[in-house]
Amino acid sequence: MHAHTVHPSWRHRLLAAGLAALCGLVAPSAWSAEHVVRMRNAGTDGPMVFEPAVVQARVGDTLRFEPTNTGHFVRSLAVPEGATPWLSGLDQPWVVALEREGLYFYNCPPHLMMGMVGLVQVGAAVNRSSATAVMKSTQGRIYSHGARVDALLEGIR
Repeated sequence: MHAHTVHPSWRHRLLAAGLAALCGLVAPSAWSAEHVVRMRNAGTDGPMVFEPAVVQARVGDTLRFEPTNTGHFVRSLAVPEGATPWLSGLDQPWVVALEREGLYFYNCPPHLMMGMVGLVQVGAAVNRSSATAVMKSTQGRIYSHGARVDALLEGIR
């Protein structure tokens, strides 16, 4: 019998402890995702759209807006409590860090009347009532494709 032999069950425990320690050193952002939303003049849902219109995300994910056509930018209309509202530049890519749980409702200001709106749900819809109120009030300013707001509301989990 060797004096330094480690019993197999101890090897597994040491390996598990080492892996747990290593996982603690890896930043949570290593598991975060980047969601890309394209700002388009025409898409599968018709003219003036964000694709995809609804994104399901987790806290720590990022949302990257890409203008695939000219004349677009993005502005938040409703964000969870404690989240920072945003307004991008015209025809500029824009990245939003999703640091709070809840609903993020946004639009392309020059194309709001054409129903260019989108929604991100991060975890639970903790601000459902306030976001829904903003979404419904915005719907009254949309002249075409107003049903897109209803479709966004239906996408909330």
